[in-house]
Formats: sequence, structure tokens, C-alpha cells
Amino acid sequence: MSTRLQQLIQLGREHYNANEYDKAEPLLAEAVAQRPTFADVYNMLGVIYHAQGRFQDAEEAFESALRINPNYTEAALNLSVTYNDRGKYDKAREIYGRVVSNSYAQSHNLDPFARGKLANMHADLGAAYAGLGLYDDSVREYKHALGLCPDFVDLRVRLGNVYRDMGQHHSAVVELEHAKKLKPDFLPAWVNLGVVYFSLDRKEEAVREWKRVLEKDPANKSALLYLRMVKDGAGPQGGSALRDVTEE
Repeated sequence: MSTRLQQLIQLGREHYNANEYDKAEPLLAEAVAQRPTFADVYNMLGVIYHAQGRFQDAEEAFESALRINPNYTEAALNLSVTYNDRGKYDKAREIYGRVVSNSYAQSHNLDPFARGKLANMHADLGAAYAGLGLYDDSVREYKHALGLCPDFVDLRVRLGNVYRDMGQHHSAVVELEHAKKLKPDFLPAWVNLGVVYFSLDRKEEAVREWKRVLEKDPANKSALLYLRMVKDGAGPQGGSALRDVTEE
């Protein structure tokens, strides 16, 4: 590799990582024009083109990356998203299905970025299924997501909420307690566990969870609301009020 080519790729990557796409694009484009054998450079160009709304150029760049390296998970995921943006839904599903199949066969080899992206795609499907009342399908998708990224506590809380809405309170408690242990400062786990306890008529335990939230965050609106409702003799209903409190 020539010194000039090395400089183009290095400087282009630096601008890319800094989200300076307007500066990165000409450098990376010149690099692949000189030597069209760098899958990661094509992938970076695809991301830049996609951000610019140049979906056809993005599609071609991601396809070039995959021709060079058919096992390039990130490029495949990016291509699936781009196909979807261009209305090529069958191709998008085909690519996505291939990535998922490969991830199950070789999940231990996936880099953290690819794992996270796949997990969030499964979680999006899980949320869509839950919104339609298809809880079994929702649970399946969230389990797929957590199989890839078991430490994603927000997804574990969402799974707990789905179990709650299904009436499977024991499973909900298990997931929410697990989330608390993984990240004790992730307050939505405590808030939602309180909702589950309240729905089981375990009011003292529910109040305990919400009071602990206020010890960490005295202005937490969810905990304040629920405690006020309990004091007034009402209380939260599972699946209502703050249906999916998963953000801090």
C-alpha cells in the first residue's frame, strides 16, 4: 500500500469517526478509486451516503463491501436498512435473515457493535408485537435480543413489562430483579417492579421500591405519581399510566 493511500484511509477514518462526513467522503472515495479492495472503506462511504440521503449510492457501497467480505455483519445490516428505505422489502428481509442466521451460528464471533445493532432490531420487533397484543411473539424477540446482549437492562425491563401485561407476574419479577442487579442505578427497573408488586396486591413491597427510587432521585415523576396514587387509595394499573417506563 502506498504512503498516499495509507494517508487517505487514515485521515478519512479520523474524519468519519468524528462525524465530519463532508471531509471524510472525498478522502475515502479517492482511496477506493485507487484500490477498490477495502470493505470497511466502502462501508464508511455507505454510511456517509445514507446520512446524506443518497440511498442508491449507499446501497452500491454496502454491496461492494459485501462482495469483498460476505461475512461483514455491519455492512449487511446497513444494506438491509438501506434496502428497506428504498422500498426493497424482500431484499431487506433476505439480508436481515441471513445476518440473524449467521449470528446464531457464530454469535461468539460477533463484535459488540454488531451484537448491539442486532439486539436493538429484535427489540424493535418485540415492541411492535407487544403493541399489537402479540405477547408470545414479543417475548421471543426480546429473548433473542437479550441472548445477544444480556446486559442491556432497558431491554430486560421491557421484557418484564411484557410478562406483566401477559399476567405472568413471576416472570416479570424475575426479569426486573435481574435488571436491578445488573445496573442498580437504572431506576425504571425499580419503578416497574413496584407496579408488578402493586398488581399482585403486595402494596408494601411496591411502596418500598418507589421510595428507594426517590432516595436516588427525589424528583422522579413516576415514583412520585405512584406513591401519591397509593396514598389517595388508587394506585397504578399494570399496562397503564406509565406503560413502559424504560428511560431514566
